[in-house]
Amino acid sequence: MAREKKRRSSGRRSPLAAAALIGAGLMITGAVYAGATAAFAATDTQSAATSQLTVEDGEKLFTANCATCHGLDLEGTANGPSLYGVGELATEFQLSTGRMPLQMQGPQAPQKAPQFTEDQILAMAAFVQSEAPGPTFPSDQILDGKGDVSNGAELFRVNCAMCHNVAAAGGALTEGKYAPGLGETSALHMYAAMVTGPQNMPVFGDMNLSDEDKRDIISALLFQQQSVQIGGFSLGSLGPVSEGLFVWIFGIGALVAVTVWITAKSN
Repeated sequence: MAREKKRRSSGRRSPLAAAALIGAGLMITGAVYAGATAAFAATDTQSAATSQLTVEDGEKLFTANCATCHGLDLEGTANGPSLYGVGELATEFQLSTGRMPLQMQGPQAPQKAPQFTEDQILAMAAFVQSEAPGPTFPSDQILDGKGDVSNGAELFRVNCAMCHNVAAAGGALTEGKYAPGLGETSALHMYAAMVTGPQNMPVFGDMNLSDEDKRDIISALLFQQQSVQIGGFSLGSLGPVSEGLFVWIFGIGALVAVTVWITAKSN
């Protein structure tokens, strides 16, 4: 009897062992669930990245967001111009820079964060191109930044600097309008601006600037964006106006202060 009781007592499992088994089971189950969830999420992300919206999707987006001003058939209304002949390049430019949709009427549409994703913008651009063909996207060579920088800088000075400033810092125009700075403008949007002439900018066709000239201008501006500013304050790179104001306030102000100090000292 004593031996039988001893065997039974030695065969009992400890409560800690049961808890350990339960904990191990929960950990294994959680690890398997987490791995499966991550795998499904990666698959969904990959499929979403590879999916592209269609022209029909672009039409729906246009109808919901743009037709109020530009019309269901792109014919324009009292609140917005016709889009006939605008094409996909101008559409992509206006939407990607956030100028459209317009928040309020004013001298010109300000640049702001875009309200649509890149796929949505390209879908709407494709729809506009299908209904109202116009300027289209250029070849990669025009945007590669490997043109003649020296010639591009000269062309920019002759054709663009009167509005955008020699340093491409932008400048004021009449009636509250302005030419934007180009310090962060992409190569595609530089080309689009020259070809489509947004806001107050003139259109530079092939008779004015060839594709090679446009490539040189883009290359010069990209070079300027990437160059290191050496020495002194740029003062906004706005030329003699800001420089003269700086000299007047600080230079002449310092001379007046020294003169007053010398006079007070002599007295």
